[in-house]
Amino acid sequence: MTLSLSLIALVLGVAALVSHAYALARPAVAMAWLRRFPRNVPVGVALMLIGTAWFEWNLANENLDDIAKFKLVMQAAFALLGVASCFFVKDFLAVRGLCVVLLMAAWQVCDTARWHPSLWRDAISAWAYVWALAGLWWTVQPWRARDAIHWVIATPGRFKLAAGAGVVWGLLLIALSQTVLR
Repeated sequence: MTLSLSLIALVLGVAALVSHAYALARPAVAMAWLRRFPRNVPVGVALMLIGTAWFEWNLANENLDDIAKFKLVMQAAFALLGVASCFFVKDFLAVRGLCVVLLMAAWQVCDTARWHPSLWRDAISAWAYVWALAGLWWTVQPWRARDAIHWVIATPGRFKLAAGAGVVWGLLLIALSQTVLR
């Protein structure tokens, strides 16, 4: 299934707008959820399984001859790794699961954006590169994600500024999806 950059921008824009508007409307609830997120095992299991399934889908649809003879072994190994992580790597599992999803999302955005003629694709691609860097860094040092979250929620003003920036970014993505990214 091929996704258009317009659809990706629309989905990401709505997600950013809704989540950040909710954080502005209910800051205490959002800050409490964010504080618990890094060690939230049920959310971590869900994110890890979503990320693993997404990776498996990408690998199954990959047609590089270089990996063709290893594909089945790779699929089995990565599926086992993703599921085993849910049982044996529970510390910061939500962060690690988020990292897998971020890496898969970054791949999807960059793969789709590279063919789009508008230079506005670079705004979304840059955001995807931030996801990829965060995904790589936080996989190795997941406490850094916890520290970043705690820094954002340390003061109400900082939290409102971050949430407001997320609302503006969401609105920009929605506007781009309906105009130059069509």
